[in-house]
Amino acid sequence: MSPESRRRKRAKPSRSGQQVVRRARPAEVDQCDCPACSDGAYDPQSFIDDLVAGAADLIKTDDPVEAELFAATFLSAGDLAGEGFTEALNEGMLPAVAEIGTSEALAVLLAIDSVQEGTVAAAAAQRLLDEGVAAPSWAGELRQPVRVGPCRRFADPAGSASMLVCAFERAGRSYGFVVHVDHLDCDAAADIVLFPADALNEVVSTIQQNGRRAGLTIAEELLDPAEFRWQVERALDARADHDRERDPSEFDEESDEDGLGYHLLAVLLRARIRTLPEPTRPPAQHDARQTTLELLEMMTQIAGQAQQIQTRAGRRTAGPKLPAKRKKSGPAAPIYQLKVSLRGAKPPIWRRLELPADTSLADLHDIIQVAFGWDDSHLHGFETAYGDFGVADRELGHRADSSVTLEQVAAGVGDRFRYTYDFGDDWAHEIVVEKVLSRQPIAYPRCTGGRRAAPPEDCGGVWGYAELVEVLSDPGHPEHGDRLEWLGLASAADFQPARFDATEITRALTEGGHG
Repeated sequence: MSPESRRRKRAKPSRSGQQVVRRARPAEVDQCDCPACSDGAYDPQSFIDDLVAGAADLIKTDDPVEAELFAATFLSAGDLAGEGFTEALNEGMLPAVAEIGTSEALAVLLAIDSVQEGTVAAAAAQRLLDEGVAAPSWAGELRQPVRVGPCRRFADPAGSASMLVCAFERAGRSYGFVVHVDHLDCDAAADIVLFPADALNEVVSTIQQNGRRAGLTIAEELLDPAEFRWQVERALDARADHDRERDPSEFDEESDEDGLGYHLLAVLLRARIRTLPEPTRPPAQHDARQTTLELLEMMTQIAGQAQQIQTRAGRRTAGPKLPAKRKKSGPAAPIYQLKVSLRGAKPPIWRRLELPADTSLADLHDIIQVAFGWDDSHLHGFETAYGDFGVADRELGHRADSSVTLEQVAAGVGDRFRYTYDFGDDWAHEIVVEKVLSRQPIAYPRCTGGRRAAPPEDCGGVWGYAELVEVLSDPGHPEHGDRLEWLGLASAADFQPARFDATEITRALTEGGHG
């Protein structure tokens, strides 16, 4: 596969709030250019009425952050709408909201103005205030200055990832952000977490503890506010560039079901960092081509270093001592809810699984094989904070995974480790414990969610799969027929990469004797 084909496929996961954009189509203004705005599914005035009605709770709250999150939920969806969204917002939606003239309408305008620059929300809100519409209790706090606490950066020694951490205070209320930056993906933001500032020490401690568990010494660096802003903007901008390459029809599943979505928090974070001093250096240039080449070079260097270390040591470092295994005479193990994501897949490919915490890693391997439709015809391995496990192999540094349980390598919510299948195609899966659940009188393991079919075996890894999808979607491609023949398909219509059925996977797990 050519590097050019690989570069065309760079993208980031989907954004939240697509439904909001689909409904925001004022008829009296030019529509934005997203597919959602031309599907005819929603009435613009009904959407505006619903938006204002949804602000009823904002009148009752006294925390302005709730208002900012309300606005960010709406505005994050606007990221999908292209260049026409701001025009539609200023010429259609916000004036229509102001025309309603209620306290709820004023709350919507004030909230939007607090997190988004370049809108008419401030002028519209002032008009309602001049007309005597009552402002919510938090309106005054929004006008108070924002103060920033110490800005810190935590980085792993390999330079593959870092965490940007900072807390902001306004009128006695403090909240912090953690931005996870993936330096192997164009320095793009991978995730954002919002937390109460009184949990800052706990957040920092968790970052350091996770590093120690992984055998890493996490470096901490204090940044001045301007440099912190530069680092955050670089990460957010690179992520935004990746997201713009996505198919809008796929922007529907990456929000955290039990928390706040990335794109919502990105809007709020941008509002916060705009209060920081302007960076002294120019904005970072995001060049996916250059970064891809740099990444390939870096991977080559890392692979060479790893081989040298392995040769000198004779095997990989085992890591810290494993926690003791659960006693058979003790209480039954709880149920872990895992999210297993295929790293680098664009669009995302993942499965949500529920299984007993004392499941062995060997059985987890079998479960993942079924859940993703792999053939179990290649080697596999688990990379954990306690060492690497798989079929016992001294040269690979793998200890036997049959005697190690899931809860030994992942103690609870938030713990993660990696599973790799086929060391040639390198299907790397990120596994994270999302929840610890009480055991129910049902069969385990089971699949409760996910997205998209897994790639076919031996297609060349995530880059090869991306090219395969591209070839099969183009009947005129010179390799179209050869790829269909390789897959044993009569027609490209039989190739269904978007297909996913959790019930079918659960049935396969049960029939395969994994229950």
